[in-house]
Amino acid sequence: MPERRIQILVVDDHPVVLKGLAATIAQEPDMEVVGCATTGCQAVRMFRETTPDVTIMDIILTPEMSGIEATTAIRREFSNARILVLSAHQGEDLIYRALKAGAVTYLLKESLGDDLIRTIREVHAGGGSIPPRIGRKFVDQAARPLLTRREKEVLHLMADGLRNKEIADRLTISEQTVLTHVKNIFVKLGVSDRTKAVTVAFRRGMIDLGA
Repeated sequence: MPERRIQILVVDDHPVVLKGLAATIAQEPDMEVVGCATTGCQAVRMFRETTPDVTIMDIILTPEMSGIEATTAIRREFSNARILVLSAHQGEDLIYRALKAGAVTYLLKESLGDDLIRTIREVHAGGGSIPPRIGRKFVDQAARPLLTRREKEVLHLMADGLRNKEIADRLTISEQTVLTHVKNIFVKLGVSDRTKAVTVAFRRGMIDLGA
């Protein structure tokens, strides 16, 4: 009797990427794609239906549920789920959040080559090493002071171009409180003005692209 093939769920919001990944995996005799999802909600539902051995998860999906949130939801329900994040984004904050959410490893789409197939086999076997560059970014981010939930809300509104009074009105807090949050953001990001704060936030992946 032939050995059971590695069953894989692929999650990506770009149809071309999704088809490409599925086609690449289909060429491997020991693997099969048991489902393809384009949203976080769909990924969670399909995981329940297929219980794959390995899930390949993109980070930036729909605003309703990101890849990180989908990873968290799946891992909460299936603690032994083996999730491999595959993303074009290499911001420190995204990497940190993905691995903290329970992803086994984090691969960049730009450096795929033969890494994906090899990593799928490693993850299925219970391993899954983190690439050195990704590991360094995770450690760097873990050493930084984290923004609070409210500071992240203020940062997002700053990125949208809102001034302090507009942020205060949007969040129903005082303008002085907003100013305090902004100062804390500057200190934690190591910047001295709003433009630099937003630039650093985008670079680190603290502001979700497309969200």
